[in-house]
Amino acid sequence: MEARRRLALLSSHLRPSVVSPISTLPEKPTPKRFSPVSASNCASSLNGLKGNQEESDCVFCKIIRGESPALKLYEDDVCLCILDTNPVSHGHSLIIPKSHFSCLQATPPLVVGAMCSKVPFISNAVVKATGCDSFNLLVNNGAAAGQVIFHTHLHIIPRKTRDCLWASESLPRRPLKLDQETSQFVDQIRKELSFSGNAEDDVGQGSSLSTN
Repeated sequence: MEARRRLALLSSHLRPSVVSPISTLPEKPTPKRFSPVSASNCASSLNGLKGNQEESDCVFCKIIRGESPALKLYEDDVCLCILDTNPVSHGHSLIIPKSHFSCLQATPPLVVGAMCSKVPFISNAVVKATGCDSFNLLVNNGAAAGQVIFHTHLHIIPRKTRDCLWASESLPRRPLKLDQETSQFVDQIRKELSFSGNAEDDVGQGSSLSTN
């Protein structure tokens, strides 16, 4: 039962391999309850035929191009927010970039920034509309993390007290050991950051353990 529940949580949005309401609706005038989405070029971040095929088959790209209906909450030049058709909770929403990027790492910082800048605005509206006072902001990045649609997106998941939504919230946590192994682990991450060109002030500095 627990395994089934975890699977349902990870599969909180459409699975491309499963028949979905968004991708299989017959071609007919969009019902009034669906907000029209402005047609937009969903420019793939990938090159060649593989990238074109991914973009063509992507359910989010179809929504962005106006080929599939969606319950639109918000739209601007960079991103779109829609209701998840398989919500984990009432009001579960998705913020999606209008350009196709398969994962968070492939998404330009400016696009990520534009998406995140809308979170306070959109989440405030969703929380008020659902009568909640809290929400989770979630990214399933990669298959092992539960990503099933490989087009970057953010989840806004409204929460209520004692809704028991995440089983992991009840799991006991162990304090981090401040030992040599942890110090080496910190150094390893800093090294990876320096290789990526993202570390500036910390490059060349050894790790220091702090109890604060």
